[in-house]
Amino acid sequence: MEKKQFISELGPGALVEGVFLLASAQMNQARNGPYWRVEFRDTSGKMEGKIWSPASQKFPELKPGCLACVQGRVVVYRERNEIAVDDLRLLTEEEQAGLNLADFVASGGCDAEAMLQKLEKLCRKHFVHPPWIKFYQALFGDGELMRRLRLAPAAKVMHHAYAGGLLEHTLGVCGLCLALSSLYPHLDKQMLLAGALCHDLGKIRELSSGLLAEYTSPGRLLGHISLGVEKLEPLMRKSGLEEELILHLKHLILSHHGTREFGSPVPPATAEAMALHYADNIDAKLNQIQSALEGIAPGEDAWSGYVPGLDRLLYRALPSPGSAEADPAPPDGAAGDDPEPAGRRARPEKNMQAGQCLLLLKE
Repeated sequence: MEKKQFISELGPGALVEGVFLLASAQMNQARNGPYWRVEFRDTSGKMEGKIWSPASQKFPELKPGCLACVQGRVVVYRERNEIAVDDLRLLTEEEQAGLNLADFVASGGCDAEAMLQKLEKLCRKHFVHPPWIKFYQALFGDGELMRRLRLAPAAKVMHHAYAGGLLEHTLGVCGLCLALSSLYPHLDKQMLLAGALCHDLGKIRELSSGLLAEYTSPGRLLGHISLGVEKLEPLMRKSGLEEELILHLKHLILSHHGTREFGSPVPPATAEAMALHYADNIDAKLNQIQSALEGIAPGEDAWSGYVPGLDRLLYRALPSPGSAEADPAPPDGAAGDDPEPAGRRARPEKNMQAGQCLLLLKE
């Protein structure tokens, strides 16, 4: 099965016969019977739809987050386009497996498997203490954790808010922390890398998996910081980490937001915790800036719209001659061995941090 019709192409009167993500579904009551008010999405946009009675009664339940084959037509209601649904069928798992999920949810553009392999390679290279080795191997050996990490966003809205965003953000923070540990040798590189690897893993439980990222009940009640420590502590102990290392790693996770105001139970109290906090913040902020400026063509200087997460407008300045943005990308394998914290190239396609993707080619 192939997606051939996109929401952005649907104008008034258009016949609808395609596959869309069912983003929301609510049963309401009209004079002639119950009807479903739904929202369909793909990467090109979203559109509301209605399934009127008696067709609505074919669906005692509609669960958001599924892909649906939809037939109907586009009508105008209160000056807005919406789909009058004649028929709807939820796709089977086998049918969904044959579709490109990038047609339905935004992705970072990097290959998740390549990012995961790069992350594991960094761990193999830089962890030398046997309990740390056992710890990272336990993480990568958790099939369910790795499956969800491949797809998870780093946030619902703020930064890296797309499929694979959490993995991309984790790799970026690891690269920054390794660069900091090279610049400041007094930092405990293994501890800092462990903190970068683990700091946001609780988001896998904070946000639901699948095509829709929604907050789970544990996520709303506990938050990803507490969920991360809860998940990781048994692995720390099973790996044989010393008590002082367990205490320090838990502190890095608990303090990485920097202040209580921004969700950390405690502020950073060690050099490694402070370094992780700023690395996390830098990677998140630069991703927000890239997303805000991605509609401005390279070589143009212009302002973005207002960015709520940063509380400001952003300006895309003209690059200096010879800068990374002005020059073509180097050939594959031209970069160094570890992810670089700066000089990421402008993304050649939406939501793609091309610098991150280029770094994955370095072996």
